[in-house]
Amino acid sequence: MYGNKIDVSSTSTNTHPRRKKAGLLAVLAIASLVLVPVLSAKSVDGWLSWRGPLQTGVSLEKNLPDSLELDGKSHLWSYPVYGGGAPVIADGRAFVFGYYEENEGELVEETLLCLDANSGKKIWEYRSRDFLSDNVYNRYGIGSPCVDSETGNVYFMSTSGLAMAFDRDGNKLWDHSMLEEYWRLTFPNGRTGGPVIDGDFVIFRGITANWGASGPPGDRFYGFDKRTGELAWVSAPDIRPVDSSNSSPTFTDLDGQRVFIAGTGSGSIICSNLRTGEPVWRVKISTGGVNASVLPYGDDMFIAIHGKENIDSTSKGRLVCYRVPSKYPLGDRPVILTEKDEVWRNDEHVSFSSSPVLHNGRVYSTIATGSLLCVDAETGKTIWSLKLAPDQLHASPLYADGKLFVPMADGKAYVVKPHDDHGEILNEAEMGAVCLAAPSAYAGKVYVQTKEALHCFGKSDGEFVGIKAAKEIIKDKKIVDLQIVPAEFALMKGQSVDFTVWGLNSVGQRIKKLESAKWDAVSLGVSFSGKTMNVKEDAAYGAGVVKAVANGITGTTRGRIVAGPSYSEDFESFDLTAENHLGESVSFPPSTWLGARVKWSVIEREGEKVITNVLDSVIKQRTMNFVGHHDLSNYTFSADVLTDGNRRIMSSIGLVNQRYLIALVGNWRILEVSSNHDRLKESVPFNVKANTWYRLKTSIKDNGDRTGVILAKAWERDQPEPNAWTIEVPVDKLHEKGAPAIYALSPQAQKRVYLDNLEITPNN
Repeated sequence: MYGNKIDVSSTSTNTHPRRKKAGLLAVLAIASLVLVPVLSAKSVDGWLSWRGPLQTGVSLEKNLPDSLELDGKSHLWSYPVYGGGAPVIADGRAFVFGYYEENEGELVEETLLCLDANSGKKIWEYRSRDFLSDNVYNRYGIGSPCVDSETGNVYFMSTSGLAMAFDRDGNKLWDHSMLEEYWRLTFPNGRTGGPVIDGDFVIFRGITANWGASGPPGDRFYGFDKRTGELAWVSAPDIRPVDSSNSSPTFTDLDGQRVFIAGTGSGSIICSNLRTGEPVWRVKISTGGVNASVLPYGDDMFIAIHGKENIDSTSKGRLVCYRVPSKYPLGDRPVILTEKDEVWRNDEHVSFSSSPVLHNGRVYSTIATGSLLCVDAETGKTIWSLKLAPDQLHASPLYADGKLFVPMADGKAYVVKPHDDHGEILNEAEMGAVCLAAPSAYAGKVYVQTKEALHCFGKSDGEFVGIKAAKEIIKDKKIVDLQIVPAEFALMKGQSVDFTVWGLNSVGQRIKKLESAKWDAVSLGVSFSGKTMNVKEDAAYGAGVVKAVANGITGTTRGRIVAGPSYSEDFESFDLTAENHLGESVSFPPSTWLGARVKWSVIEREGEKVITNVLDSVIKQRTMNFVGHHDLSNYTFSADVLTDGNRRIMSSIGLVNQRYLIALVGNWRILEVSSNHDRLKESVPFNVKANTWYRLKTSIKDNGDRTGVILAKAWERDQPEPNAWTIEVPVDKLHEKGAPAIYALSPQAQKRVYLDNLEITPNN
C-alpha cells in the first residue's frame, strides 16, 4: 500500500473548508504564526488516548472555555481535516486520524496527522490509501491514535487494517497488515476504533478469520510488543460475533492481575488478561455488537451501554451495571456472568457507540434520541434528562472543569453545566459539520473534531493537568510460565525468525528473557540455530506448532510456511476423504490459506481435482482468502477459473495481486480491476460464459516513481494466450506490496465457482 510521511512544517494550512465567516478567517490567519516545540522523545504526558488518563472521558483540567463558538474569543485555530475520531495530545503535539476528501482525479487518503497543539501548525503526516475493504461512501478516519507515555511513540490503525507505530517525529517503527496477516474483516460502516496501550503491550482488535483453531470468525484482541511490533499474544474471549465492534478496552486490576474489559461483536462484555491474553470472564448483554467503551466502577463492578435489542426483551438499548469476580478465577475460564451478577439496569438508554463518562458517582451519556442523561451510578436511576438534538450517533461527551462538552450528530456542540437536578446549557455552538468524535482536553484547551475540521478552543498558555502512569512493580520473580514471541508467524521458504522466550511469573509479568531453550517444530520443515528458526528451501508448505522448553516449562507458538514468489497448486495430491453438505467427496484447502477451511473445498469435477467455494449458507456468498505472504511484490498471479450458471445468473471469480482485485464478473460480462469499489473500479467488456474454463493472469507494473499499472488478461483456457493485456489500469500511487488471494462472489449463494492450476511467478 502506498504511504508516505510528508514534512510540511514550513507551510501554514490553517484554513477551514467551506466556511465564509470573516471572523474565523482572521483567527486562522493569526494561528499560522507559531513556534514548533522541540521535545524529548521519552516519558511524555498528556491526553494519550481518546478516553483520557482516567479512561472515563473525564479531564482533571481547570479554566477551560465556556464557549465553543467558531468565531468566538476562545477559538484558537482550526485545521481542515475530515474525521470521526478524537485527537490525542502528548507534550505539545496533537495526533489526529483523519482523511482528505477526493478532489477531481484524486482518491481519498487517510492520514495520521501531527499538529502543534497550541497553534494548529502541521508538523508531519503519514498518508495512506484504502484497499480491499468494504468501506462505503466516506466513512474514513473513524478512530483515534494513542501515544505511549514511556516512549512517546504513536500508534494507529487505518480503515484497511494497517496497524502502525511511529516515533514522535513521524518515522515508521513497524507495521502489520491485519487483513493479510490475520484476515481482519472490514465492514461498510468503516468504524475502525483505535489501539490502546498498557505496560509492554499495544492492543489492536478486530473480527478475524485466521487459520487452524482461529479459522472461524471471532472478535479477537492482538497484543503486540509496543517496542518491537512482535505479536505477544492473541485473546479470543468471545463467542461467535454477529456484528462489528470498536469498543476500546479499558484496563483495571483483578486480584493482582492486570486485565482489560471491552464490548464485543457478539453483544458481550469480556474481560481478558492483559499480559497473556487469556479470557477471564464474559457476559452477554445484547443481540448485536457493543461499540461503546466500558466503565470500570468501584473495585468489582462495571457499567456498560448498548443500542441493540436486549437478550431478554424486544426493546432496544440499555445502561447496565454488573458485579464481577473479586478473585482471579483459577478453574475453567472464562467465567460466565449471569443475571444474578446484575446490579441494576436502566432501559431509557439507547446508545450505539457513544460512550458514557463517569464523574463523582454520576454517569453522563448521550442517547440515540439526542438527549443528555445523568444517572446515579449506585442505583442506575435517571436523575435528569436534557434534550439537545434530534438524534445522536457516535460522539461521546467529555467531562472537564465542572462542565460537559457535548458534540452532537446535527453539527452542534454544547457546553453544559451539570447540577444536582438538571443540566444547564452554557453555550450552543454551530460546528459547521457533523460531529462524530469525542472532544479531548489538554493544557487549557478543548479540541472538537468534525467531518470537516479539527477545532481548538481555550487558552494558548495553559498547562496540562493529568496523572502520571503508574510504574509496574514486580514482587514475585519466580518463573512459572513461558511466553514465546512472536506468538504467530508466516514465513516463506528460506526465511528465518528469531524467537524471544520470556519467563513469566504467576501474574503474567515478564521476569526475564530465557536464552537457553530446547526447540521442536511439529510438522514444519525447519532447523534451529539457538533461538533462530530457519525454514529450509525444500520445506513443504504447511502450518504447525513450535514448542520451546526452558526452565522445565513448555511454551508454544504457531505459524505457517506460506507461498512466496514461486508457487503452484493443481490440487491433484489432495485425498477426498471428507464429505460436504451435498454429499460430495471433498478435501480441505491448503492449511496455509487464511480463513479458507470453511469457505473452500477441493472436489473432483469432470475428472480433475479443483477447488470450489462452499455455499452452505448465504453468509458465505462472498469470500476472499489469502494464499501467500503479505510482503510479496512484483509478481504475476494466474489461475484457471470457471463459474457455474446460465445466461441469466453467474458468479464473479477473481485474483488479488498486490492489494488489487482483478475479477471476471459473470453477470456483468466484464473484466474488472478494483481496490476498494468506491475508490478504484475500472472495467472492460468481456463475454463471460457459464461453465467455461478461462485462464486469468494478473500482474503489476511498478514504474519506480510510486506510479504503476495494473495488468490483467483473460482467455478461454484451450486457446492460445493473447499477446496484449485485456485491461491496463494506471494508478498514481501504487500499493507497493500485498498478498496474493483468491476471490469469489456467488449472489444469494446460488452458483459455485472453481479454480485450478494456481501459479505465482516472480516478474523479470
